Amino acid sequence: MSDQYGEQPPPRDPDRPGPYGGVFGGPSPAQPGLQRPNPYSQVHAGPPKQVTIASVISLALGVLTILLGLFALTSAGRPITQTLTGDEDAQNVVLVAAVICSALYILPAIFVRKQRPWARTMLIVVAVFGIAGSITALPGGLLGLGLHVALLVLMLQTPTKLWFQEARR
Repeated sequence: MSDQYGEQPPPRDPDRPGPYGGVFGGPSPAQPGLQRPNPYSQVHAGPPKQVTIASVISLALGVLTILLGLFALTSAGRPITQTLTGDEDAQNVVLVAAVICSALYILPAIFVRKQRPWARTMLIVVAVFGIAGSITALPGGLLGLGLHVALLVLMLQTPTKLWFQEARR
């Protein structure tokens, strides 16, 4: 109240505690002009658990896609190709599609753990396309829908955002 009238506040008594320093000595929310520190700056040597889980899911989906491509080369290739494309002789198409899709899962799975912002963006895009594809394949695509929704949610959570913001600094 003394600041309203141009008066200086009384000097602080050194024997009395100062203003609230926040939890664990950090800046108080009441102290204007001070930003809260990023909880993922220099404290965490590795990625947050959300990034690790998303990386494992994406890597697993990439490996499964590679296996699908390899199965297309075996004697089971004709039924697989017939189911996926409607043409028994399109084994090469399924193989090329499997290689491209596996790269779209595996590359960001590796680089998202190395804090590359483009890998996070790529995983978000892949998750959105996976959700769209799974919705068109319901009820058979229920597992894929769940995995792609999990990927999207993990990449959009606050700890993930903060960790990637730290990479831009």
